[in-house]
Parts: sequence; C-alpha cells; structure tokens
Amino acid sequence: MRNALFGALASVLIVVGLGAPAQAQFQASVYGGASMSNDSSVDVVGGGSGPSWSGDVSWDGGSFEMPPYYGFRGTYWLGAFGQPNWGIALDYVHNKVKADPLPSGVTTLEFTDGLNQVTLNGLYRFKNETAFTPYVGVGAGISIPHVEYQYGVGPKTFEYQMAGGVFQAMGGVDYAINDWLSVFGEYRASYATNEADLNGGGTLSADVFSHHVAVGLTYTFSGL
Repeated sequence: MRNALFGALASVLIVVGLGAPAQAQFQASVYGGASMSNDSSVDVVGGGSGPSWSGDVSWDGGSFEMPPYYGFRGTYWLGAFGQPNWGIALDYVHNKVKADPLPSGVTTLEFTDGLNQVTLNGLYRFKNETAFTPYVGVGAGISIPHVEYQYGVGPKTFEYQMAGGVFQAMGGVDYAINDWLSVFGEYRASYATNEADLNGGGTLSADVFSHHVAVGLTYTFSGL
C-alpha cells in the first residue's frame, strides 16, 4: 500500500510538472520531523473481534522509532496565471500513534506503520526581497492508516485501510540557499477521522488531532 501511494503521488507530480505552462514554478519537497497527538476517544463496536467498548486513549507519537516520521510534497505555484503567491500542493505524510497505556483487555491498539495522510492543499507565500519566504496553507484529503488492533487473544487486525478524511492547516518559513535549492521549517495541525473495519467483525473509530513540526529540503524547477 505504501509503495502504491508513493507511485500515485509521483505520477500526479510528474503530470502536473510536464503540463505546466511557461513561467510556471514547480517545487518538490522532502521532509522529516516529529508529531504528537492529543488524547482522544476510541469507540469499538464489537463482533467476532471482541467486545464493544469506548474510552479515552493517550497517544504516543513514536516519531523517531522505525519507520520514522517523514513526508513528500509537490507544489505548483500559479505565476503563469498571474498569481505567483498562490500555489496548489499535493502532500503525503507518514506519522503514527500508539495507545499508551493500553485500555483494559486490549493487547494491541496502534497505527504505527502509518497514520498516513494524503492531502490537496492551497498555499499562500509572502514573497519579499529577502531569502526568507513565510507561507501558510490549508488542505483536505484522505486518511490511510495501518490499522493494528487486537482484544485479548482474539483476531488481530493488521492492514492498511482507507479509513476517513483529513483536514489540516500549516505555516512555515522557506529559506532560499540559491535559485533552485531551499530549506524550510513548518508547523502543521491535522485532524484525521478514522473508522476501520476489524477482522472477525466490528469497527474501530478514532478521530486524531495531531501537531507536526517538520524541517525539509525543496528543489525548484522554474520555467517548465
């Protein structure tokens, strides 16, 4: 599933880049960082997977455990349309959460191979005469977590699922090293809704609000 996501993201970015008019500016970014998530309620409707239960869960981000926090972004700035400060970005981020402590009776509750999020975002940058360019953005997309759940010794759910929607807002500063390479730092808040099917029957619902701090590199393709 993760390889398929990378392939789909790369395909879209290539198509956007090749189809961009003259004077367009396209940027490809890669980043790492850390995330932490607020406590949230989890609701399990049981079946063959185990009993039903509801409760508040504390989430541990584990951003530096394998696989670590990372993301990719492709941004198309609308200079060819007379709006060089406005951009459209397709973003993929791999963050994760793990219940700590586990609710009573639950042996596994985590999205540690990714609370993966794919979003389409609108960006605005504050261009000026310096190498520093602040920017802000908002976006929405889909949540594709790797669902890992087991109650007692019952059936274990261990699979990727398209589980819900994602909404996010971000702000950061980009620093241009030269005309084609820059570094950036960013804060992002995301809200992911997740409703997963459980092996053996039943569902698990968890809405997760996360705070992200990221640093990364951006390569700029100008005049495509």
